[in-house]
Amino acid sequence: QVQLVESGGGLVQAGGSLRLSCAASGRTFSTYFMGWFRQAPGNERDFVAAISWSGTSTYYADSVKGRFTISRDNAKNTVYLQMNSLKPEDTAVYYCAANTWRRNSGSYYRPNEYDYWGQGTQVTVSS
Repeated sequence: QVQLVESGGGLVQAGGSLRLSCAASGRTFSTYFMGWFRQAPGNERDFVAAISWSGTSTYYADSVKGRFTISRDNAKNTVYLQMNSLKPEDTAVYYCAANTWRRNSGSYYRPNEYDYWGQGTQVTVSS
């Protein structure tokens, strides 16, 4: 079993920044492929960013490219999402997800590619 706990969400004005963290349990975190998704009310869960086991490969949704940065610290079993230049349309619940059977994935944007999920953290961007 893998547990994922997100933190760092909150209320921020448009143009501001937040850094989300996702702490993972498990001794083999360094082998997991990790992703961030978000879900706004009435919407499906959308891909935001993903990172390979080593951190050398990263992937982003077009809507966040150039504004968000995903990173990981395998020594701390933690993955991060740095969010800059936030917009009201970034408002959503943000979820951390782990793929424990691949170190990298070409289907990183599909929610069903991940087998463990966190409980989510709310991000609200005011205009």
